[in-house]
Amino acid sequence: MANDIRICEKCKHMSVKSMVPKLKKLAPDAEIKVGCKSYCGPCSRKAFIFINGRYVTGATEDEALQNAQKYVK
Repeated sequence: MANDIRICEKCKHMSVKSMVPKLKKLAPDAEIKVGCKSYCGPCSRKAFIFINGRYVTGATEDEALQNAQKYVK
């Protein structure tokens, strides 16, 4: 089963342009969806990634990526 990764294009703490290549490197088989996740409270304070049913946050996009690694299938 492929990884399901979703990120918000409106997140103020990360750039979709830089994040998508990093996510593809983390999980090459992943289906990466970009769009609003209705997670605006936490999204306004931290970078986040929705990966395989879990919200993972970090102070920066690199920290969020590091925290998401353990949920990659």
